[in-house]
Amino acid sequence: MVCLSVHFETLGCKLNQVESEGVARAFVNAGFTATMEPLTAAAAVDETVPLCIVNTCTVTAKAEQKARRIIRLLLTKFPSCVVVVTGCYAQLNKADLLAMDERVAVIGGQNKGYLADVPSLILDNKNLTGISLQKVLQDFFDKKQSLSKPNEISAPFRLSTDTFINHSRSSLKIQDGCNAACTYCRIRLARGRSVSLDAQEVIDRVQALERAGQGEVVITTVNIAQYRGKWKDGTIGFAALLGLILENTESIGIRISSLYPEIVTEELAEHLKNPRVRPHFHISVQSGSDTILAKMKRPYKIQAVFRAVELLKQAKGNPFLACDIIAGFPGETDEDFALTMQMLEKCGFTFVHAFPFSARPGTEAFEMRPMVPNYITDTRIKALEAFSAKSKTGYIKSFEGKILPAVCETVHRAKIMKERVIVHAVTENFLHCQLVFEPGSPNIPLAGSVVQVEIVRPLESGERTGESDTLAKLV
Repeated sequence: MVCLSVHFETLGCKLNQVESEGVARAFVNAGFTATMEPLTAAAAVDETVPLCIVNTCTVTAKAEQKARRIIRLLLTKFPSCVVVVTGCYAQLNKADLLAMDERVAVIGGQNKGYLADVPSLILDNKNLTGISLQKVLQDFFDKKQSLSKPNEISAPFRLSTDTFINHSRSSLKIQDGCNAACTYCRIRLARGRSVSLDAQEVIDRVQALERAGQGEVVITTVNIAQYRGKWKDGTIGFAALLGLILENTESIGIRISSLYPEIVTEELAEHLKNPRVRPHFHISVQSGSDTILAKMKRPYKIQAVFRAVELLKQAKGNPFLACDIIAGFPGETDEDFALTMQMLEKCGFTFVHAFPFSARPGTEAFEMRPMVPNYITDTRIKALEAFSAKSKTGYIKSFEGKILPAVCETVHRAKIMKERVIVHAVTENFLHCQLVFEPGSPNIPLAGSVVQVEIVRPLESGERTGESDTLAKLV
């Protein structure tokens, strides 16, 4: 039995988690042991691990810095291993990554589907480790890349699984790549042109997840607005696809990872009313100023965001609404930022993913001027985070005393709570609940189980374990 350590970056990209699970499943099916817990500096040195896979992101410079730090840590902690680097950063900066160490092998994100072939390749070369294994792997990767078409994703939906190692909620990638030309985005350069999974294949895979006992599936994409799946004699968009999924399944819950404002239409809203669609939505917004949205080359104006939020609330009442906001985009004035804050207040967003503008090489915005000083960007980020914290606390309070279904994700003992058992569960509307049980309690739920919880109150920062933000109790 060989131990495989799979590490992945998820900054700005839910798809990395999904694809890493697919890679890990390919190894497990071949007889390997997959380890997906992030490595820490406190970990002991282990010379038995032959291979590590790092699935990188390039959305910000910090994401790339984190990837390099993890690669160096893996090389130190696993001195006999080869570190395979894939993902968006690997697609755009192969030479820089190869230069880090002779035990690093690189396969760009557009070809990561071929990682499913690596288990058999290693088994065919099971006596090789370190530099000798790196050469075999890199030769294989280079050959696959030479056969691929530029800016096209090879085997885009090969990394799929109906059983998940590191997540209790299943995920399904239905679209990859992007044809847009957003001026700040490097992901579109790394991922290549948009491709979509055929509608019948989507239905078949969701049905397989339902048969496997999965209670919920997260539909993931790079740009959901560009989903165009083959169906019968033509193609359909996401709204029609969601309708077909609901018609052809019976019980599995549907969670949508991200929405673009322009696709939230009356047709989509009708399907969202189905109780199996989770009342949790993330909208890619970026700014509340039409001037900045135009500079970003976003395909909508702010009125589309207001309309999308209105339709989502009509469909679901009081859903969890999250959005992305970039602060400090070149040329963003105080007036532009004030419009963003007004938009957040008017829409009542529950949570804001706030990002400082990061000038990415190869994008139009890299050369844009005037740049916003860092101290102003930092002030705007703090304002966004303060709004988000206040809004989320208010949202949690609005559910105090209410009973909600939740999926249990992790179960562990917390020494800081005198060996009480802590269960982390996520409600249908994305409240991350902390359930506390006394040692020996007979009703501790298992990870992956669906339970009913009563919301007690928001958690203070010092009370939280992991990502929890809500105290709840089992009903």
